[in-house]
Amino acid sequence: MSAGFPWLVADIGGSNARFGWVAAAGAVVEHVQVLAVADHAGPAAAARAYLAALAQRLGAAYAAPHGAAFAVATALDGGDRVELTNGHWSFSRDAVQGELGLDVLLVLNDFEALALSLPRLHGHQLRRWPGPAEAAPDAVLAVIGPGTGLGVAGVVRAAHGWLALPGEGGHATLAPADAFESELLNHVRRDYEHVSAERLLSGIGLPLLHRAVVAVQGASAEPLSAEAIVEQGLAGVDPLAVRTLDAFCALLGGFAGNVALTLGARGGVYIGGGIVPRLGERFFASRFRERFEAKGRFRGYLQAIPTLLITDTMAALDGAAQAIEQHGA
Repeated sequence: MSAGFPWLVADIGGSNARFGWVAAAGAVVEHVQVLAVADHAGPAAAARAYLAALAQRLGAAYAAPHGAAFAVATALDGGDRVELTNGHWSFSRDAVQGELGLDVLLVLNDFEALALSLPRLHGHQLRRWPGPAEAAPDAVLAVIGPGTGLGVAGVVRAAHGWLALPGEGGHATLAPADAFESELLNHVRRDYEHVSAERLLSGIGLPLLHRAVVAVQGASAEPLSAEAIVEQGLAGVDPLAVRTLDAFCALLGGFAGNVALTLGARGGVYIGGGIVPRLGERFFASRFRERFEAKGRFRGYLQAIPTLLITDTMAALDGAAQAIEQHGA
């Protein structure tokens, strides 16, 4: 069943829910608003708050949405019940659709939506790591994103558009590449039987990575939040926070290279999420790209794959709109 306009789109993470509006066919996502997940009981309540504010803003031009696509930060099994991996929201798809009076409600993984946005991203939404030439336009694309958690997805050209390949790659085992990283992971394994990539390469993981760096360095330091680690590391005022960011970027590069090899992402690996864009020049001066390519006999394969930072934090909303558009095609 296709949905008439307007459409409501949302990108729902563990900390924030971003809502946007698609007024008509071919229209861009507009009237974007970010709501704190902690401030609302669930997606229906947050959507009602967004729509009430939008109705007040648009006045007579407002119309209730007919369709919606919610991109959510969790694994989906096709069932009615949805529970956020790193948030308190738990909801029924059918109940939310009924509460909002929607003809169609799509619920998709947040990185599935971000992957669908990749072929539509433009230069002003990206910052490219200097290096390889432009890749073929129809090659497989991959995206990783350290935010509250760590998302991974791919997208491939299909007969009727682009097909997203959602997964839970952030929970794959994290691999060290040198003695220092082996010591870091050995320290973390004292408390966690399985050290996934998300365990260290995410907003929830940065404090744990910092604690491991402190321990391996034989130092003592007060625990820091992810926010404080980024701020103090970028300012250069705390050598241990600086070392933590260095380790974060290097480990992320090795992980991104693994994703590129696994998916055959010759079209490029994109980096999304809320953490890396904040690192700015420090990210581009880090060992990320060095470690991305450091795969032995497949160094040449990876050297030809571009890596691009997504600077537009609202890109997943466009992917959600793409999902509902393809649903009605």
